[in-house]
Amino acid sequence: MLFADRADAGRQLAETLLARLPGLADQRPIVLGVPRGGVIIGRELARALGAPLDVIVARKLGAPGQEELGIGAVAPEGTRVLDQEIVAALGVSDAYIEKITRRERAELDRRMQRYREGRPFPDLAGRAVVLADDGLATGVTARAALASVRRAKPATLVFAAPVCSEDGCRTLGAEGYTVVCVYTPPDFRGVGEWYADFEQLTDETVIAVLRQAAAGPP
Repeated sequence: MLFADRADAGRQLAETLLARLPGLADQRPIVLGVPRGGVIIGRELARALGAPLDVIVARKLGAPGQEELGIGAVAPEGTRVLDQEIVAALGVSDAYIEKITRRERAELDRRMQRYREGRPFPDLAGRAVVLADDGLATGVTARAALASVRRAKPATLVFAAPVCSEDGCRTLGAEGYTVVCVYTPPDFRGVGEWYADFEQLTDETVIAVLRQAAAGPP
């Protein structure tokens, strides 16, 4: 196990991020956590950078009869990313893609409203944005979230996660994103494999972390 829990992983990631991008803290950074686990990671990054913490929701589009297999993902502002190779290999119909896209966009909107509690989304233009998650597997959800943020024209955009698959890193790198990981194992099997404690988080935990971040230091 590399990490005791997400808080430990976030602190280790913060050290790696600051070493890799030493000028980041001077670029008015903002950290966006991908719920649920990425919000805990993001909290630690925000503390290290002296930056605000916010949230962005991205939702995986599951394959027909195989919900855990992502054929794509959606993110705010109507962003959708599809894995065309998997779509073609499974013969997924356009009708199915549109149906599941509508469903997941509705859930995305519901979660964004619940997590944000009426707070306006920050203006990201010209700022350094760090998108945080607790791991990177195929990268399809990260691609959607990053594409959504890129539309806001940040000056710098970084994806940061404690553990990343080699394939996921290559995928994001090929689309021009900067990726920072603590560890990229050659035998990546799943994100949870690298945590001693990888508890399932609740919406209430995410809301509490974001509410505390919005209130500022005690």
